[in-house]
Amino acid sequence: MSGTLKEVRTRIKSVQSTQQITKAMKMVSAAKLRRAQDAIIAMRPFAKKVHELLNNVVGNTDLEGVRILTTERQVQKALFILITSDRGLCGGYNANLIKLAKSAIAEKYTDLNKKGAVTIWTIGKKGYESLTKQGYKTVDTYKELLHNPTYENVKLCAEAAAKGFWEKEWDIIEIVYSQFKNAATQRMEVERFLPIPVDEAQIGKTKIDYIFEPDKQVLMKQMLPHTLNIQLYKAVLDANASEHGARMTAMDKASENADELLRGLKITYNRARQAAITTELTEIVSGAAALKGA
Repeated sequence: MSGTLKEVRTRIKSVQSTQQITKAMKMVSAAKLRRAQDAIIAMRPFAKKVHELLNNVVGNTDLEGVRILTTERQVQKALFILITSDRGLCGGYNANLIKLAKSAIAEKYTDLNKKGAVTIWTIGKKGYESLTKQGYKTVDTYKELLHNPTYENVKLCAEAAAKGFWEKEWDIIEIVYSQFKNAATQRMEVERFLPIPVDEAQIGKTKIDYIFEPDKQVLMKQMLPHTLNIQLYKAVLDANASEHGARMTAMDKASENADELLRGLKITYNRARQAAITTELTEIVSGAAALKGA
């Protein structure tokens, strides 16, 4: 019985220690989430307005450079930019993103993937490690970008992807990421990066007569790359906030589960202790009765 009591005490101490860790991680994630949430909320209106402006200008211009970035091609090579986290302990966040990326590849580019014509750029170590083990064609150039997800660092990735599309290294580029809603809710998205999607139904309907300064061609050369950089940067900010929200929620749930487990272990411990005391009392009473009878 003493062995059982010792084992239960050891388990109780172990669970309590784990609970302290999960509570600390929850607090850290909550602090990081606040900063990440403020960043993405501040970014969204700007990104939305730039996207609207780009759509209107792109839909009403015939510049060669614009046409290259908006014209659909026959897809012979595809690039996916998958944004996961560097660390685990965030519930099903990484698993769901990896599953979505695999599902998108299977639905749209199964034959291309078999030929090795689907490339995955992974932002975040978890996506790289998982998909590499599963035999996908991955590139690790940007896997540690989340260590310092600044605009300048994200810009390098966006520009490299756009350059590859321009030079016809890929015919389509898509981003797989988690769109932040709140701490408990993230929506997994597959978003087109290039070619730039144009709403054909709106072309010519809401044409705005812009006055361009400098001229249209110079402006579009500067505006298009900047817009693509912003699109990927917004996705990274969304993913960053989603990761911290998912981790905070997972650690909160883990702490609650530890509470339930502790309650059960303490009941088991008290019952075992009570049984041990009862056994000892029974032995004492039996021994006293035997002595008395003798």
